Amino acid sequence: MPFSGFDIIIPVLVVLVLLLLFAGIKTVPQGFNFTVERFGRYTRTLSPGLNLIVPFIDRVGAKMNMMEQVLDVPTQEVITRDNAIVAVDGVAFYQVLTAAEAAYQVSGLENAILNLTMTNIRSVMGSMDLDELLSNRDAINEKLLRIVDDAASPWGIKMTRVEIKDINPPANLVESMARQMMAERNKRAQILEAEGLKQAEILEAEGRKEAAFRDAEARERAAEAEARATQVVSEAIAAGDVQAVNYFVAQKYTEALATIGSSSNNKIVLMPFEASSLIGSLGGIGSIAREVFGDGGSSSTPAQRVSSARPPRTGPSQE
Repeated sequence: MPFSGFDIIIPVLVVLVLLLLFAGIKTVPQGFNFTVERFGRYTRTLSPGLNLIVPFIDRVGAKMNMMEQVLDVPTQEVITRDNAIVAVDGVAFYQVLTAAEAAYQVSGLENAILNLTMTNIRSVMGSMDLDELLSNRDAINEKLLRIVDDAASPWGIKMTRVEIKDINPPANLVESMARQMMAERNKRAQILEAEGLKQAEILEAEGRKEAAFRDAEARERAAEAEARATQVVSEAIAAGDVQAVNYFVAQKYTEALATIGSSSNNKIVLMPFEASSLIGSLGGIGSIAREVFGDGGSSSTPAQRVSSARPPRTGPSQE
């Protein structure tokens, strides 16, 4: 049976339709966005999954990675504000938010981000002293992130992190810094030692002051007691009590003898007074005690008792 022209056209049309369908079906993997261009002009963005475009009219333009990406910032030399030369490297993290802007607003997105980051590293770190660079790395990272993110926002990307990895001063500068640190530590140690000595001297002076105050207070109390005793004796004398005089004289007499007898450099003591005087004074003391505490068994007067207790008068004695 011969084939007609219609029988040939139908399979050809089916094949063409299938080819058109396959040409218009586009599969976008997860984490990517594809831009669509019609006659060279951007029209829309294909999201992950199965998408259809017009074959031979539309075509896929840029295939943009929408996942967060990382760029290594190569090592570069930075001159600080105090003219120190340091070698600095870092790392930058970014994410494409708008595929069309990232594809058509800048040519060479990664190269643009890298150069922008390196330029701002030199600008930010060059405006600081070396000590600030070494001690304020977090502040430097935060400032770099803010500046680079503002500059790259028209490109449809978001800078998530900008980190300085290493700051390497020259070897001679590191040695000078080590000597400076040692000198600073020695200075602090000397200051602490001086403060300790100062506190110790202050405490010692306070102790001496307190002791002197206590000694003066004790002397004041002793003087008050002595004055009171003298007043009592004076009142007794004024009242006509002779025994009080004997008691007062005997007390001083006994203290003087105790002082002479306790001397270490005197072996023989020449006493230019009569020993009976002391004994008589002691007798007066006994009479006063009996009068104070009472003596019911005796009816003699205090003068008679003192006279009876006084021994015979003798000449000078040696001890």
